[in-house]
Amino acid sequence: MIEYGIAIAGGFIAGIINTLAGNGSAITLTILTEILGLPANVANGSNRIGVLAQTLTSSWEFKRKGILDMKEVRPILWPFVLGALIGVYFAITISNEGFMDIFGALLVLLLVVILLKPKRWLQPELFKTRIPKWLKYLIYIALGFYGGFIQMGMGIFFLATLVLLSHYHITPANAIKLIVVGVYTVLVLLIFQYHGLIDWKLGGIIAIGQAAGGWITANYAARFQWMEKVAYYLLIFIIVGALVYFYELMELVSF
Repeated sequence: MIEYGIAIAGGFIAGIINTLAGNGSAITLTILTEILGLPANVANGSNRIGVLAQTLTSSWEFKRKGILDMKEVRPILWPFVLGALIGVYFAITISNEGFMDIFGALLVLLLVVILLKPKRWLQPELFKTRIPKWLKYLIYIALGFYGGFIQMGMGIFFLATLVLLSHYHITPANAIKLIVVGVYTVLVLLIFQYHGLIDWKLGGIIAIGQAAGGWITANYAARFQWMEKVAYYLLIFIIVGALVYFYELMELVSF
């Protein structure tokens, strides 16, 4: 029972982190593998239950508060779904370790971008970057692929893309992120279930906490403008923490 309490509490924290920034799956995947004892591929599939529950509650709250505009979601949705369907195929057929070096390099790059020009994140309308539509779609497909493959950290990269390339403020960007992730997670869940790689009981326990954390955080984020600054600094904290963990893990593996 103690393990279940940790799972719900961890899911709650992950729901908060995912709604404001991303990479909450680093917590839930660790709980599923290290505390609840699931194999990595089953944990990867079971983790999507909490992701779906949290995106449903968070996006519903953003929609109710008028933050989420579905017209903004549609042109972004299809390339993400396409990428996710390709990514989940690789998640089922090959191990996740091959992508860890890429993950670490992307985190370093993103941290540099965040720290160099904070106003890009807090006042994105002042920085107009024009890139071809086809390139945006390629980036969305690549992000969808990563999300379908492993999910962990995808929210951070998605948020960066919407803020830096499409000039959304952080709060509406988070709202769009949540609905897109929710849609493709339904498809990814079905594929994992078909291959028998989901533990609905353990994934569902974490999902209770994630749904609650996502709903409460979306409520506050929609009501208070200062939450964008909170999201910005939380993003920096999460990336630094992920980098420290990542490079410590790489040193352990090398030994």
